[in-house]
Formats: sequence, structure tokens, C-alpha cells
Amino acid sequence: MTESPVWQPTASRDTLKSRAQQLAYVRGFFCERGVLEVETPVLGRHGVTDLNLDGISADVQAGGVQGGWLQTSPEYPMKRLLAAGSGCIYQVARVFRNGERGRRHNPEFSMLEWYRVGMDDQGLMAEVADLVCGWLGCDRPDQVNYRQAVIESAGFDPMEISDADLRRFCEQWLEREQLENLSRNDCLDLVMSFMVEPTLGLERPVFITGYPASQAALARLSQDQGHPVAHRFELYINGLELCNGYWELTDPEEQRQRFEADNQQRRMAGKPEMALDSAFMAALEAGLPDCSGVALGLDRLLMLKVGAKSIEEVLAFPIERA
Repeated sequence: MTESPVWQPTASRDTLKSRAQQLAYVRGFFCERGVLEVETPVLGRHGVTDLNLDGISADVQAGGVQGGWLQTSPEYPMKRLLAAGSGCIYQVARVFRNGERGRRHNPEFSMLEWYRVGMDDQGLMAEVADLVCGWLGCDRPDQVNYRQAVIESAGFDPMEISDADLRRFCEQWLEREQLENLSRNDCLDLVMSFMVEPTLGLERPVFITGYPASQAALARLSQDQGHPVAHRFELYINGLELCNGYWELTDPEEQRQRFEADNQQRRMAGKPEMALDSAFMAALEAGLPDCSGVALGLDRLLMLKVGAKSIEEVLAFPIERA
């Protein structure tokens, strides 16, 4: 006998009401600042090369297109709009990441992404603080360097430790054989997840800045005490990561090299290579304006607002009930 599906939502009516209020707040925030709301495709021709993001493929056959991907972020099409002269823009998007389900993750979730032309990462962090702290009614964030945060929580310098010593340190969580297949960044991510993140933003919100250059993704680089670091930031409140932002890389050749390096890492990890998004690369060639951008998880922001312990408390229907 087939078990009857659970049709009721997991979020209460009060929480659904708070979600609606949050969306109204976000739109009012950007309307006051003259930032244009845009929409871009949820279904695209390309996925992303990022080793840590697994997209969900779609069997599309239309308009000469064979296959496609549900988008993990609206970043690439939004940057195409920026290159076309859109000016400052934002989007409330539904995005998809395969294999992600847990207390803080659902394969489909809501993302707020925005780009500010002519603004660097410091200026964008101030605006993120305005939006988040204005909604939550909390203290404004401190700023802590990634290197400092790891030293204080894990007791070693992430810029100086050898790969061998880093793997030995991670043996407290994984077997030696498992660690052999992990990159330096994978090991640093383990340290961040198990030792650093749970300590962040417990007394007041905190921005982590100055990530290693190997974790730059689409951010510009600069030097800090002899080490290349990324103009990237993440915001944490009560150990919960809320957003990831960059002072955006605009050099198309460097971006191509990073995508190719991503695919090399995917090969080594046994993952399929991802074709480069040719339309995005053409937009970079045409010229992306100097800008900063950030992606913020709206479901997580709502969790903080209503005091939820699990993401399913703020979703009408998580994947199990979709």
C-alpha cells in the first residue's frame, strides 16, 4: 500500500507572514536607494565550474538548445546585464544546488543577490549591514580577518601551515586515506566548518574578510603581509553564514584561467567538467564595470528573524514535501 504524502506545510502561518514582510522590506530597501530589480532565467544553458557547487541538470529541448541547468545563482546573467549598462541591480531568485539537505540547507532556496557599480567590498559590507541589521534589529558587525579567525579558533596560521601538517590536523575528522583525496582548500573548509564557524557572530555579527587567494572564486586579489588574498567577505550571525560577497573580478583572461583551474580540480575529484558559459565570457570581454556583488540567503535571514532552528521551519514545503 502506497503511503499517503504529507500535504501540510512545515512553516507556520506566522512564519509565512514574516517571509512576506521580509520581501516587502527588501524591495523597499532597494527602492529607496535607487537599485533596479531584475529577473533572469532560473533555467540556463550552462552550469558553474565551482568544485563545491553541484547543479541540477534539466532535459531541455527547445529553441535549438539541448540540455540545461537549474541555476545555482543568478550571478552570470546579472553580470551580463551589468555589462550591458543596467547600472546597480538586485534580484530575489529561486536557486538550486544538488545534494544539499540538512538543518541549514534545502536543494531549492531563496537568494537575494545584488550588485553595486562603482562600489568596493568595504562599501558593500556597509550596505549589507544596513539591510541585515535593519531587518533583524541587531548590532552592526565587527570585521575579522580570515587568518586571524583561524589562528584564534584552530591554533595555526592558515597562510603558513604546510599541506602535510594541515592534513594531519584534519585527521581528527577524517581518515588519512580520505584526506589524501582532498585539496588544501578542502582541508581549510573542514577547519572552517568544524572549528571556526561555530564561534562566529555569537556576541554580535561579524564579517570575515581576507580569504586566501585560492578561495577567491570571482573576487579581485591583493597582497596582505606578503600573501595574496581575496577581496571577499562573508557575514556570520550566531555561527550561521548569511552571505558571500566580492569586489568583482573584471579581467576576462584571469577569469578564464580560474574556470579552467576549477575544471582541473573537478577532474581530480572525479566530477564532470563544466563547459564555460560563453555568453558570460563574452560579456566580460565587452567590459564589466567596476562593481561589488553579494549573494544573501533569505531563508537563513528569516531563520534568524523568527528564531528557527531548522530551515524547514521557514519553508512552506521542503524537498520531502514538494
